[in-house]
Amino acid sequence: MALPTPVVAGIAAGAAALLLVAALAVAWWLVRRRRRRRDRSSDTGSSSEAPPPTLAEWGRCGRTSSAPEFHGARQFSLEELAHATHNFAEANLVGAGGFGLVYKGLLLDGTVVAIKRRAGAPRQDFADEIRRLSEIWHRNVVTLIGYCQEGGLQMLVSEYLPNGSISGHLYDTGKESMTRLEFKQRLSIAIGAAKGLNHLHSLAPPLIHRDFKTSNVLVDENFITKVSDAGIDRLLRGFDGAAAPAAKSGVFQDPEVHSLAQLSESSDVYSFGVFLLELITGREAAGLVPPESKDTFAQLMEARFSSNELVDPRLGGSFTSEGMAEVVGLAFHCLSPSARRRPRMRLVAAELDRILEKEMALTTVMGDGTAIVTLGSQLFTC
Repeated sequence: MALPTPVVAGIAAGAAALLLVAALAVAWWLVRRRRRRRDRSSDTGSSSEAPPPTLAEWGRCGRTSSAPEFHGARQFSLEELAHATHNFAEANLVGAGGFGLVYKGLLLDGTVVAIKRRAGAPRQDFADEIRRLSEIWHRNVVTLIGYCQEGGLQMLVSEYLPNGSISGHLYDTGKESMTRLEFKQRLSIAIGAAKGLNHLHSLAPPLIHRDFKTSNVLVDENFITKVSDAGIDRLLRGFDGAAAPAAKSGVFQDPEVHSLAQLSESSDVYSFGVFLLELITGREAAGLVPPESKDTFAQLMEARFSSNELVDPRLGGSFTSEGMAEVVGLAFHCLSPSARRRPRMRLVAAELDRILEKEMALTTVMGDGTAIVTLGSQLFTC
């Protein structure tokens, strides 16, 4: 039944009135919003643009895709980092490296971070370099989150990797028992490290690690391998053009160079060869050679590997002889005295991928009855 004309007209008038009130309310809110932005901008001298993302927008394993690169690294206050580490309590001290002591910290937003601390005066070039390094994002490179320069200290803040370094699981005598990593797990570790180094070398300009070693290869809670301390050498030796310090002595450095300034991508490849042999032997390279030897590391190792006396006995029968021979051969290729004969990291990663794929096809179990598909949390077992 049709409504009377006066009723229809009343309903229409009421609806129009409601729409007018809503439109006025929206207009009033927009005006007030503009005024607040203008007042805030005039009081602080800041732009009305959205502020940079907070650390809550960074994932625990690195920056999310929503974090714009142009904002750079986060600058922390000394108060924030002291609070995160309980005033740098000894209980939160997890190690020491070339940059200084390393602490585990918990930020207010719940993010667990690693904080490296050393004495140093504030420097703009230091902050600029940190911002540049923080733009490096790759699955197999430790993410640098931010920095702090206060109280006579320089600090680096990066993602925290709970499973620590590979050296701690291979030959850290401070542990009550050694971690048993079978062959395919060690191959997976090597592949991640190779891909991390390759990414650094693929940057423009290439970033040479200069101090790649087993203790700088870390694993996170998902057993993802990440290369740490990339670019730290520049922070340590300064930016003022002073002469670079001499390269480390011994048989573990590229025999073709004599200072850090001369190190190149092929020098990182040489260091990766040393790393591969440590993975295979389960021992630190320094303990494999006579202290005063004048031969190259490759020369010293070749004869001993031919007799198979250096393969880590903890590997048991978890590998094929062909797969082991190929990894050893790749390691010696990386250790070639001539830089021109060493492979690029891209090719090293591809070769390791191929070896692992073949090992997976030829063996049906991982270690003593461990299934091929293994959770990351189960890979480190003592």
